[in-house]
Amino acid sequence: MTSYFILKYLHVIGATVLLGTGAGIAFFMLLAHRTGNPVVVAGVARIVVIADFLFTASAVVVQPVTGWLLALEVGYPLTEGWILLSIILYIVTGLFWLPVVWMQARMRDLARAAVQEGTDLPESYHRLFQWWFAFGFPAFAAVLAIFWLMITRPAISL
Repeated sequence: MTSYFILKYLHVIGATVLLGTGAGIAFFMLLAHRTGNPVVVAGVARIVVIADFLFTASAVVVQPVTGWLLALEVGYPLTEGWILLSIILYIVTGLFWLPVVWMQARMRDLARAAVQEGTDLPESYHRLFQWWFAFGFPAFAAVLAIFWLMITRPAISL
């Protein structure tokens, strides 16, 4: 039973890192963007890209591994409805998150170039920010749904 609690602990920590880092990144990027200041945007985006690679990417790997090991430990088949739906939502989250990582790096580069050139943020930055913002909603909603599924483990037939 000790391995169960260690796996569960790691799984909960990974989920917390995913949710917390995602919410934090969104908050700081939004506030930086609202300033319209290329120096602020470049600085915040630089930190956001680092945080996404360090924390989010690590949790992205830990979650399926610990989830699979927990299912094995407890005896849940991966085809159990709530687990299968969680896996589908996890894939959906990833399909939105991967482009967001690229967008953040590109917004960082565009803001850095604006600072170096002494110009305002270019229109391409603003279009990219709109896409980044839009991609955040389904990804964040999917993560919240996964939390609900993990907590309630509802009987779902898929």
